[in-house]
Amino acid sequence: MNAITAEGLVKTFGSGEKAVKAVGGVDLVVPEGTVVGLLGPNGAGKTTTVRMLTTLLAPDSGRAVVAGHDVVREPQAVRSKIGLSGQYAAVDENLTGRENLWLFGRLYQLSSKDASKRAAELLEQFNLTDAADRTLKTYSGGMRRRLDLAGSLIVRPQLLFLDEPTTGLDPSSRLDLWDVIRERVAEGSTILLTTQYLEEADALADNIVVIDHGVIIAQGTADQLKAQIGGERIEVIVHDPEALGKAEQVLNLGSGGQCLRDDHTRKLTVPTHTGSKGLIQVIRDLDEAGVAIDDIALRRPTLDDVFVKLTGRHAEDEDTQAETAKGRAS
Repeated sequence: MNAITAEGLVKTFGSGEKAVKAVGGVDLVVPEGTVVGLLGPNGAGKTTTVRMLTTLLAPDSGRAVVAGHDVVREPQAVRSKIGLSGQYAAVDENLTGRENLWLFGRLYQLSSKDASKRAAELLEQFNLTDAADRTLKTYSGGMRRRLDLAGSLIVRPQLLFLDEPTTGLDPSSRLDLWDVIRERVAEGSTILLTTQYLEEADALADNIVVIDHGVIIAQGTADQLKAQIGGERIEVIVHDPEALGKAEQVLNLGSGGQCLRDDHTRKLTVPTHTGSKGLIQVIRDLDEAGVAIDDIALRRPTLDDVFVKLTGRHAEDEDTQAETAKGRAS
Protein backbone atom coordinates (compact mmCIF):
# COMPACT_ATOMS: atom_id res chain seq x y z
CA MET A 1 0.00 0.00 0.00
CA ASN A 2 1.21 3.51 -0.77
CA ALA A 3 1.57 6.24 1.83
CA ILE A 4 1.80 8.90 -0.89
CA THR A 5 0.49 8.90 -4.44
CA ALA A 6 0.83 12.07 -6.51
CA GLU A 7 -0.14 12.52 -10.15
CA GLY A 8 0.69 15.53 -12.30
CA LEU A 9 1.26 18.07 -9.52
CA VAL A 10 1.79 21.58 -10.88
CA LYS A 11 2.50 24.83 -9.04
CA THR A 12 3.29 28.19 -10.62
CA PHE A 13 4.22 31.41 -8.81
CA GLY A 14 3.59 34.80 -10.35
CA SER A 15 1.74 35.54 -13.56
CA GLY A 16 2.36 36.62 -17.12
CA GLU A 17 5.97 37.00 -18.20
CA LYS A 18 7.13 36.81 -14.57
CA ALA A 19 5.47 33.46 -13.93
CA VAL A 20 7.77 30.72 -12.67
CA LYS A 21 6.66 27.10 -12.77
CA ALA A 22 8.20 25.74 -9.57
CA VAL A 23 6.71 22.27 -10.07
CA GLY A 24 5.83 21.17 -13.58
CA GLY A 25 3.94 17.90 -13.35
CA VAL A 26 5.32 15.65 -10.62
CA ASP A 27 4.28 11.99 -10.34
CA LEU A 28 5.40 10.40 -7.09
CA VAL A 29 4.74 7.14 -5.25
CA VAL A 30 5.98 6.42 -1.72
CA PRO A 31 5.23 2.88 -0.45
CA GLU A 32 4.43 2.46 3.23
CA GLY A 33 7.39 1.64 5.46
CA THR A 34 10.02 3.07 3.13
CA VAL A 35 12.28 6.10 2.98
CA VAL A 36 12.14 8.01 -0.31
CA GLY A 37 14.73 10.71 -0.89
CA LEU A 38 13.69 13.69 -3.02
CA LEU A 39 17.02 14.91 -4.30
CA GLY A 40 17.87 18.12 -6.11
CA PRO A 41 19.57 21.52 -5.85
CA ASN A 42 18.00 24.60 -4.30
CA GLY A 43 15.21 25.84 -6.53
CA ALA A 44 14.55 22.41 -8.03
CA GLY A 45 11.00 22.17 -6.64
CA LYS A 46 11.54 19.94 -3.60
CA THR A 47 10.03 22.16 -0.93
CA THR A 48 7.15 23.28 -3.14
CA THR A 49 6.30 19.62 -3.71
CA VAL A 50 6.39 18.92 0.02
CA ARG A 51 4.20 21.93 0.75
CA MET A 52 1.57 20.65 -1.65
CA LEU A 53 1.70 17.14 -0.19
CA THR A 54 1.34 18.51 3.36
CA THR A 55 -1.59 20.83 2.43
CA LEU A 56 0.41 24.04 2.99
CA LEU A 57 0.02 24.92 -0.71
CA ALA A 58 -2.81 24.03 -3.03
CA PRO A 59 -1.67 22.58 -6.37
CA ASP A 60 -2.70 24.45 -9.52
CA SER A 61 -3.47 21.09 -11.08
CA GLY A 62 -2.90 17.41 -10.46
CA ARG A 63 -3.93 15.20 -7.58
CA ALA A 64 -2.30 13.78 -4.45
CA VAL A 65 -3.46 11.24 -1.88
CA VAL A 66 -1.52 11.26 1.38
CA ALA A 67 -2.19 8.75 4.19
CA GLY A 68 -5.36 7.74 2.36
CA HIS A 69 -6.79 11.26 2.02
CA ASP A 70 -6.96 13.76 -0.84
CA VAL A 71 -4.80 16.79 0.01
CA VAL A 72 -7.27 19.27 -1.51
CA ARG A 73 -10.61 17.80 -0.41
CA GLU A 74 -9.50 16.43 2.99
CA PRO A 75 -6.67 18.66 4.26
CA GLN A 76 -7.58 18.30 7.95
CA ALA A 77 -7.54 14.50 7.72
CA VAL A 78 -4.12 14.63 6.04
CA ARG A 79 -2.70 16.93 8.72
CA SER A 80 -3.94 14.65 11.50
CA LYS A 81 -1.86 11.75 10.16
CA ILE A 82 1.46 13.33 9.21
CA GLY A 83 4.44 14.99 10.81
CA LEU A 84 6.46 17.76 9.16
CA SER A 85 9.91 19.11 9.95
CA GLY A 86 10.85 22.02 7.69
CA GLN A 87 14.14 23.57 6.67
CA TYR A 88 14.16 25.91 9.66
CA ALA A 89 13.44 24.98 13.26
CA ALA A 90 9.84 25.99 14.05
CA VAL A 91 10.45 26.59 17.73
CA ASP A 92 10.08 29.50 20.16
CA GLU A 93 13.41 30.85 21.42
CA ASN A 94 11.82 32.30 24.55
CA LEU A 95 10.48 28.95 25.74
CA THR A 96 12.38 25.99 27.13
CA GLY A 97 12.70 22.76 25.21
CA ARG A 98 10.12 21.12 27.46
CA GLU A 99 7.70 24.04 27.04
CA ASN A 100 8.05 23.95 23.25
CA LEU A 101 7.17 20.26 23.09
CA TRP A 102 4.30 20.68 25.56
CA LEU A 103 2.94 23.45 23.34
CA PHE A 104 3.18 21.24 20.26
CA GLY A 105 1.22 18.57 22.13
CA ARG A 106 -1.51 21.01 23.10
CA LEU A 107 -1.75 22.24 19.50
CA TYR A 108 -2.35 18.61 18.52
CA GLN A 109 -5.15 18.58 21.11
CA LEU A 110 -3.42 16.36 23.65
CA SER A 111 -4.41 16.94 27.25
CA SER A 112 -1.93 18.93 29.34
CA LYS A 113 -0.94 15.75 31.20
CA ASP A 114 -0.44 13.72 28.02
CA ALA A 115 1.47 16.57 26.37
CA SER A 116 3.84 16.74 29.34
CA LYS A 117 4.34 12.97 29.31
CA ARG A 118 5.03 12.90 25.58
CA ALA A 119 7.43 15.84 25.87
CA ALA A 120 9.45 13.99 28.50
CA GLU A 121 9.62 10.87 26.30
CA LEU A 122 10.84 12.82 23.28
CA LEU A 123 13.39 14.82 25.27
CA GLU A 124 14.92 11.54 26.40
CA GLN A 125 14.77 9.97 22.93
CA PHE A 126 16.54 12.94 21.36
CA ASN A 127 19.16 13.27 24.12
CA LEU A 128 17.84 16.65 25.26
CA THR A 129 16.87 15.83 28.85
CA ASP A 130 19.78 17.76 30.37
CA ALA A 131 18.77 20.85 28.39
CA ALA A 132 15.01 20.38 28.79
CA ASP A 133 14.48 23.37 31.08
CA ARG A 134 16.82 25.78 29.34
CA THR A 135 15.46 28.39 26.94
CA LEU A 136 16.16 27.75 23.28
CA LYS A 137 18.39 30.83 23.16
CA THR A 138 21.04 28.64 24.77
CA TYR A 139 20.63 25.73 22.31
CA SER A 140 23.08 24.95 19.52
CA GLY A 141 21.88 24.59 15.94
CA GLY A 142 21.96 20.82 16.18
CA MET A 143 19.93 20.83 19.39
CA ARG A 144 17.29 23.06 17.81
CA ARG A 145 16.99 20.75 14.81
CA ARG A 146 16.59 17.74 17.10
CA LEU A 147 13.91 19.56 19.07
CA ASP A 148 12.10 20.55 15.88
CA LEU A 149 12.14 16.94 14.71
CA ALA A 150 10.89 15.84 18.13
CA GLY A 151 8.00 18.28 17.76
CA SER A 152 6.99 16.67 14.47
CA LEU A 153 6.73 13.33 16.29
CA ILE A 154 4.58 14.51 19.16
CA VAL A 155 1.60 12.38 18.06
CA ARG A 156 3.65 9.47 16.66
CA PRO A 157 2.80 9.97 12.96
CA GLN A 158 3.43 7.02 10.71
CA LEU A 159 4.16 9.35 7.78
CA LEU A 160 6.88 11.93 8.26
CA PHE A 161 8.00 14.69 5.90
CA LEU A 162 11.55 15.89 6.51
CA ASP A 163 12.40 18.92 4.38
CA GLU A 164 16.20 19.29 4.32
CA PRO A 165 16.41 18.40 8.03
CA THR A 166 20.20 18.69 8.28
CA THR A 167 20.66 22.01 6.49
CA GLY A 168 23.15 24.16 8.39
CA LEU A 169 24.27 21.43 10.77
CA ASP A 170 27.89 20.53 11.44
CA PRO A 171 28.99 17.00 10.38
CA SER A 172 28.67 15.55 13.88
CA SER A 173 25.14 16.89 14.39
CA ARG A 174 24.18 15.67 10.92
CA LEU A 175 25.27 12.12 11.75
CA ASP A 176 23.35 12.28 15.04
CA LEU A 177 20.20 13.26 13.19
CA TRP A 178 20.72 10.44 10.70
CA ASP A 179 20.67 8.02 13.63
CA VAL A 180 17.38 9.49 14.83
CA ILE A 181 15.88 9.07 11.36
CA ARG A 182 17.06 5.46 11.20
CA GLU A 183 15.37 4.80 14.55
CA ARG A 184 12.09 6.10 13.18
CA VAL A 185 12.42 3.83 10.14
CA ALA A 186 13.16 0.83 12.38
CA GLU A 187 9.92 1.59 14.23
CA GLY A 188 7.97 1.38 10.97
CA SER A 189 7.59 4.99 9.88
CA THR A 190 7.34 6.08 6.26
CA ILE A 191 9.55 9.06 5.45
CA LEU A 192 9.78 11.47 2.54
CA LEU A 193 13.15 13.17 2.86
CA THR A 194 14.15 16.14 0.75
CA THR A 195 17.84 16.92 0.58
CA GLN A 196 20.55 18.49 -1.53
CA TYR A 197 23.19 16.34 0.20
CA LEU A 198 24.00 13.33 -1.95
CA GLU A 199 25.59 11.32 0.83
CA GLU A 200 22.45 11.83 2.92
CA ALA A 201 20.20 10.34 0.26
CA ASP A 202 22.68 7.52 -0.29
CA ALA A 203 22.82 6.70 3.42
CA LEU A 204 19.13 6.93 4.31
CA ALA A 205 16.86 6.40 1.31
CA ASP A 206 15.47 3.12 -0.02
CA ASN A 207 14.60 4.88 -3.25
CA ILE A 208 15.74 8.20 -4.67
CA VAL A 209 13.79 10.61 -6.85
CA VAL A 210 15.89 13.23 -8.65
CA ILE A 211 14.05 16.49 -9.39
CA ASP A 212 15.34 19.45 -11.36
CA HIS A 213 13.55 22.55 -12.68
CA GLY A 214 10.30 21.26 -11.22
CA VAL A 215 10.23 17.88 -12.97
CA ILE A 216 11.40 14.40 -12.03
CA ILE A 217 14.34 13.42 -14.22
CA ALA A 218 15.27 10.04 -12.71
CA GLN A 219 14.33 7.64 -9.93
CA GLY A 220 15.39 4.30 -8.52
CA THR A 221 17.62 2.87 -5.82
CA ALA A 222 21.04 4.42 -5.32
CA ASP A 223 22.66 1.42 -7.01
CA GLN A 224 20.27 1.62 -9.96
CA LEU A 225 21.00 5.29 -10.48
CA LYS A 226 24.73 4.77 -10.21
CA ALA A 227 24.56 1.92 -12.74
CA GLN A 228 23.17 4.38 -15.29
CA ILE A 229 26.54 6.06 -15.71
CA GLY A 230 28.53 3.01 -16.65
CA GLY A 231 30.00 1.32 -13.60
CA GLU A 232 33.49 1.48 -12.15
CA ARG A 233 36.52 3.41 -13.39
CA ILE A 234 40.24 3.47 -12.72
CA GLU A 235 41.90 6.80 -12.05
CA VAL A 236 45.66 7.20 -12.50
CA ILE A 237 47.83 10.17 -11.53
CA VAL A 238 50.98 10.14 -13.68
CA HIS A 239 54.18 11.33 -11.99
CA ASP A 240 55.80 13.05 -14.99
CA PRO A 241 53.60 15.33 -17.15
CA GLU A 242 55.80 14.43 -20.10
CA ALA A 243 54.69 10.80 -19.75
CA LEU A 244 50.96 11.56 -20.02
CA GLY A 245 50.85 10.84 -23.74
CA LYS A 246 52.56 7.48 -23.36
CA ALA A 247 50.33 6.52 -20.43
CA GLU A 248 47.25 7.53 -22.44
CA GLN A 249 48.31 5.27 -25.29
CA VAL A 250 48.73 2.35 -22.89
CA LEU A 251 45.30 2.84 -21.31
CA ASN A 252 43.59 3.44 -24.65
CA LEU A 253 45.00 0.18 -25.91
CA GLY A 254 43.45 -1.73 -23.03
CA SER A 255 40.13 0.11 -23.09
CA GLY A 256 39.45 0.44 -26.78
CA GLY A 257 40.12 4.17 -26.82
CA GLN A 258 37.95 5.14 -23.83
CA CYS A 259 40.66 6.82 -21.74
CA LEU A 260 39.96 10.40 -20.58
CA ARG A 261 42.89 12.77 -20.01
CA ASP A 262 43.25 15.84 -17.78
CA ASP A 263 46.60 17.54 -18.32
CA HIS A 264 46.12 19.99 -15.44
CA THR A 265 45.81 17.28 -12.80
CA ARG A 266 47.93 14.70 -14.68
CA LYS A 267 44.94 12.35 -14.30
CA LEU A 268 43.84 9.61 -16.66
CA THR A 269 40.50 7.89 -16.24
CA VAL A 270 39.52 4.63 -17.86
CA PRO A 271 36.38 2.47 -17.43
CA THR A 272 36.68 -1.07 -16.17
CA HIS A 273 34.30 -4.00 -16.00
CA THR A 274 36.63 -6.29 -14.07
CA GLY A 275 37.05 -4.40 -10.80
CA SER A 276 40.26 -5.05 -8.91
CA LYS A 277 41.53 -7.35 -11.66
CA GLY A 278 41.37 -4.44 -14.06
CA LEU A 279 43.26 -2.28 -11.57
CA ILE A 280 46.05 -4.83 -11.31
CA GLN A 281 46.26 -5.10 -15.10
CA VAL A 282 46.58 -1.31 -15.51
CA ILE A 283 49.41 -1.25 -12.95
CA ARG A 284 51.21 -4.01 -14.86
CA ASP A 285 50.74 -2.34 -18.25
CA LEU A 286 52.05 1.02 -17.03
CA ASP A 287 54.98 -0.61 -15.27
CA GLU A 288 55.94 -2.52 -18.42
CA ALA A 289 55.74 0.76 -20.37
CA GLY A 290 58.04 2.45 -17.84
CA VAL A 291 55.41 5.00 -16.72
CA ALA A 292 55.79 6.11 -13.10
CA ILE A 293 52.59 6.98 -11.23
CA ASP A 294 51.84 8.95 -8.06
CA ASP A 295 48.46 7.40 -7.37
CA ILE A 296 46.00 4.87 -8.74
CA ALA A 297 42.54 3.95 -7.47
CA LEU A 298 39.40 2.05 -8.37
CA ARG A 299 36.45 4.45 -8.20
CA ARG A 300 32.79 3.50 -8.03
CA PRO A 301 30.13 5.91 -9.28
CA THR A 302 28.65 8.28 -6.72
CA LEU A 303 25.29 10.01 -6.68
CA ASP A 304 27.16 13.18 -7.53
CA ASP A 305 28.35 11.50 -10.73
CA VAL A 306 24.74 10.60 -11.47
CA PHE A 307 23.52 14.12 -10.82
CA VAL A 308 26.20 15.74 -12.95
CA LYS A 309 25.37 13.42 -15.84
CA LEU A 310 21.64 14.08 -15.54
CA THR A 311 21.74 17.85 -15.03
CA GLY A 312 25.21 19.06 -15.97
CA ARG A 313 25.77 20.49 -12.48
CA HIS A 314 26.37 19.36 -8.92
CA ALA A 315 23.49 18.85 -6.52
CA GLU A 316 24.81 21.51 -4.15
CA ASP A 317 24.85 24.20 -6.86
CA GLU A 318 22.44 27.08 -6.32
CA ASP A 319 19.43 27.55 -8.54
CA THR A 320 17.40 30.34 -7.02
CA GLN A 321 14.92 31.06 -9.78
CA ALA A 322 11.93 29.65 -7.93
CA GLU A 323 13.10 31.13 -4.63
CA THR A 324 13.23 34.60 -6.17
CA ALA A 325 9.63 34.19 -7.32
CA LYS A 326 8.28 32.90 -4.03
CA GLY A 327 10.47 33.30 -0.97
CA ARG A 328 11.92 29.97 0.04
CA ALA A 329 9.75 27.94 -2.33
CA SER A 330 12.44 25.51 -3.38
